[in-house]
Amino acid sequence: MNIKEVRVTEVGPRDGFQSEKTVLKTEDKIDIINNLIEAGFPRIEVSSFVSPKAIPQLADAEIILSKVNRSTDTILAALVPNARGALRAVEAKLDQIVVFLSASESHNKKNVNRSVDESLRGFKEIADIAGKNNIPIQGDIATAFGCPFEGNISSKKLANISKEYKQMGFKGVTLGDTTGMATPVVVTDAINAIRDNVPDFNITLHFHNTRGVGLANVMTGLNEGITDYESCFGGMGGCPFAPNATGNICSEDLIYLLHEMGIETGIDLDKTIEIAKKVESLVGHKLPGQVMRAGHRLLSYSMDEVPTAVGA
Repeated sequence: MNIKEVRVTEVGPRDGFQSEKTVLKTEDKIDIINNLIEAGFPRIEVSSFVSPKAIPQLADAEIILSKVNRSTDTILAALVPNARGALRAVEAKLDQIVVFLSASESHNKKNVNRSVDESLRGFKEIADIAGKNNIPIQGDIATAFGCPFEGNISSKKLANISKEYKQMGFKGVTLGDTTGMATPVVVTDAINAIRDNVPDFNITLHFHNTRGVGLANVMTGLNEGITDYESCFGGMGGCPFAPNATGNICSEDLIYLLHEMGIETGIDLDKTIEIAKKVESLVGHKLPGQVMRAGHRLLSYSMDEVPTAVGA
């Protein structure tokens, strides 16, 4: 492994907040996003241009983009499900569009009520709108490493979808572990299949920690030379269309791991920890992040802070 720098995308304002039963105040979301920008995240998924009726938690995408700090180089991205959403994204001056489908036909049907081919055809209309307005597109593939309804996903299918994405002019593909079914072996197979069939196409990895191997999968990605990852503050998130799905890998835990390996991210870990604690307070329940509680490895304490054993 000879990686010196990794780009971490924070997906919490979209992937995290959409999973919460409580709808956060718009001003709180804006504050969190501005904190993330200040912490140094190079890219943030700030919201989604889906119908407010479908996901009321993300009904304020336009307001957020009009009021967050737009004076830095941070890329502000958002999910766009259809041409109507793409037009809204153009009006809001979004930096980058994210489209998504599931590699699994059954999950795609549950998630967006379309076949995979129908989703791909719809993306061409989005690509046309984005192209005319010089907005780059990132193509996400959900259930890339397994589906709770169909089981294993063929790496050939991932390569075929990625090829379609590249032909439509997308800047890269994100492999999403929507259901937490990724393992190091499965991750390696997926990466190699795309590289062999779609050369010179950037791969981003998005893992969930459903079965506790999220960071192990990151290590596999690093060993394969992948330098783009997505994560969420405090480990929030989870797919409503996947049984027993839990949150994304935690941003603070990922950044801590990378920094301890000597890999630069440009992100302030202390500020990221404070953001996670603030989000935890806003949502009103404990988040699964670990570094947000334990702190840095060499964080020092006074001996007076712990009791001394009696009678030992």
